[in-house]
Formats: sequence, structure tokens, C-alpha cells
Amino acid sequence: MKRKIYSKLLDWKRTRGGKTAILIDGARRVGKSYIVEEFAQKEYKSHILIDFSKEDKQLKMLFEEQLTDLDTFFRKLSLMKDVKLYPRESVIVFDEVQQFPPARAAIKHLVKDGRYDYIETGSLVSINHNVKNIVIPSEEERIDMYPMDFEEFLWAMGNDGLMDYIRDCFESHKQMGGALHRKAMDLFRQYMIVGGMPQAVEIYAKEKDFDIVDRIKRNILSLYRADISKYAAGYEQKVTRVFDTIPSQLQRHEKRFHIGDLEKGARTRSYANAFFWLEESRVINVCFAATEPNVGLNLSRDDAKRKIYMADTGLLIAMAFDEKDIQQGQLYKKLMFDKLEINKGMLVENIVAQMLCAAGNRLYFYSNASHKKDDKMEIDFLVRKPSVTSRHNISPVEVKSSSRYTLTSLEKYRRKYSEYLSTPYVIHSNDYMEKNDVTYVPLYMTPLM
Repeated sequence: MKRKIYSKLLDWKRTRGGKTAILIDGARRVGKSYIVEEFAQKEYKSHILIDFSKEDKQLKMLFEEQLTDLDTFFRKLSLMKDVKLYPRESVIVFDEVQQFPPARAAIKHLVKDGRYDYIETGSLVSINHNVKNIVIPSEEERIDMYPMDFEEFLWAMGNDGLMDYIRDCFESHKQMGGALHRKAMDLFRQYMIVGGMPQAVEIYAKEKDFDIVDRIKRNILSLYRADISKYAAGYEQKVTRVFDTIPSQLQRHEKRFHIGDLEKGARTRSYANAFFWLEESRVINVCFAATEPNVGLNLSRDDAKRKIYMADTGLLIAMAFDEKDIQQGQLYKKLMFDKLEINKGMLVENIVAQMLCAAGNRLYFYSNASHKKDDKMEIDFLVRKPSVTSRHNISPVEVKSSSRYTLTSLEKYRRKYSEYLSTPYVIHSNDYMEKNDVTYVPLYMTPLM
């Protein structure tokens, strides 16, 4: 399946010329191994794939005994894998590199040698877990890989042109029009329900079977829970508590994570490692409060206030409806046709957070629980525009899951911080519209803001 990260790998190959290795970091099952092998096959004369979750001791011994003699190292590696290597035309892939830290440490020497390119894949939490007694190579670049975004989902569904037209409409400030808007929203609802995990998307594109999709997502959730037990040793119970309460926390009207719900007397400080572990594993997206909308949102970050979203909304749905007696296929169909009486705000806000992250945004929101009527407000997201000026850098974003809504908080926020603000956005299920200096965008336009 086509992924946007492919173009980033291509740019790295063309511009670095072997001066760095690249490490692709992402959650389990986001498609790291698949895309790297496809890239290696298409862009190089030959490639060697070393999967450290499967390799035998003989190959691993090469890294421990032969690195001082790279001629011998490459000759033996070539013979073991039955692949001829060509200087500057071959790539060596270290898949699941976290399973064998000496290979990661060897990157420094291998890159300096300069004969071949090197790509590593792994999950950040396990990569950072396995760094004892090794030197982290400065020659290593990192890029993040996320679940498939909406455009990648459309490609997988065989629709190559719709997102181009959506982008056209956004940039020219015009509506999609009734028929195309309905089509885009129908596909978007499918994307929200299936999620962006490649295995789930692939089977849905082929079979349109929600039951199989659900089983795949639950298997992925089981893998995540196994990782918690394996890598969060010492505080795995706290990580599990946070992870398991995400759906119920998002069900709240204000979506803010309440630490007191985890256990009596719980404090944010005592759960700091749990939050950090889940964020590093890329299982969640964390949205911090910003006390004011200045150009450096991180400077006004309030760590005591945060919202926790699942990195993939399809997985959130599988978590939220996990009772054994529910027929998942029927539930998914009701979700798709908007026939299920649930708080859809939970799902809609999560998918917006997911899309903002995939588009390269860090997540921030604004919350003020003041008793003063004019100061009490909550803004779902704050998005900084790419260009930096002395003012008018931050766009406040309100997410609306129903067709009936008010903009009380947004209006208060605009009055209070007008000198800081760029275009205010409302993300909703209707078509594009501009009114009273507010831009209303349909959900599928979120990544374009």
C-alpha cells in the first residue's frame, strides 16, 4: 500500500548520500517493515534484510567479532544472505533493531565506512529500553511513522483523486458540493471506524468485512498490552490503568484526563512514567494545555492539564466496545450510518487529534475553569501556522460532532486573544464555509489547516 513516508525515504537517499543512517520509529503494526522492504527493493540494485527478531547467533556474532575488519564482515554477511552487495547501490536494513543493540551501536562504524546505506526500524519504547552499554550513534536520523492518514486510506480504497480535489477546494476557499461532500464524508466515516493500521485497512479494502477488521484490531491491542508487561517493568500496573481508562476519559464532555479516576489519591507526578511510556511507544497522542496562544506554545504549557487520545481511532473503537456479546460487525455498520446512540464527540475529537499529529502538529488545547463568565472557556486545539511572525500565529480550533452547536468558547477566546490569533477554525460534518471571520471545514480537510 502506498505510504507518504516513502517520499521522505527517497529524499534521505538523494540528499544524504550515505552520510547518515535512518531510523524509522513508530508503534507496533504501523507498517514500518513493509514500507522499508518495498523501498529497498525498488530504489536499490540489491538489499539485505536483517530481522533481529528472527536471526540466528551466527549472524549476530558478525557484529560482535568482525566489525574491526569490515571487508570480512561484508563478505560473510553477503554469503550468509546470498545477496551480492554493490558499493553505493545497496542498502542493508536492520529490522526490529531494538532486539539486538550491538547492531545499532555498529551504525557509527558502518556509516563512516560509506560503502552502503543503512535503514533501521523499531519501536521507540523498546529502542530506548535496550541502550545499556552501547553508544547511541550520532550518524542516525529519526523519522516518525504514524497510522495511515485519510489520503493513504483513500489510496488503499482505490481512490487516487478525491484528496487532490479536497485540497483544491480548501486552498481556493470553495465548497465541495453536495454529491462529492457526501462521498467524502462516507469514506471518512469508514476511515474513522476502520482506523489507519495497515493490516486492518488492507483487509477492509479487499473484503469490506468489519468482523475481520475488528479481530485484527483486537490482536494489535493484545500486542500493546504484552509490550506493557514486557517493557514497562516496575510500573506496568500504572501504564495499564492509564491505557485502559482512555475511552472512559474521552467520554467526558471536556475530554481532559482526570488522574483521580485511576486510584484514590493519585497524583500526576506518580503517573509521570506511565504517561511517558505510552507516549514514547506511540500508542497515544498527548495534548497539553497552553495557558496563552503565543508563538511558542510549549513555553506556556501546563503539564498538570492534558488530554490523552489513542493514536489510532479504529483501535479506540475496539477498546470502547469490548463486551463479548456485542456483534461487532453490526455495531460498526450502525456507526457508519450514524445510527448508534453514543457520544460521537469522543471519536470525532480523537480522529482530529490523530490527523493533526500525522500532519506534523504538536497537540495543545486551552482550558479556563474560571468562575467569571467571560473567562470560562475551552478550546479543543491550538494550531500554529508554519510561518512565524510577531503576532497572529495561532489558530483556535473547535471540533463539532453534531450539526447543532454553539461557538460560545470560540467567541470568548477571540475577544480575549485577538492580537495573537490567526484564522479560527470550526471542524464539522458539513461542507466548507466562511462566516464572520471563522472558517468552517469538513472533517476530511483537517490535515490541510
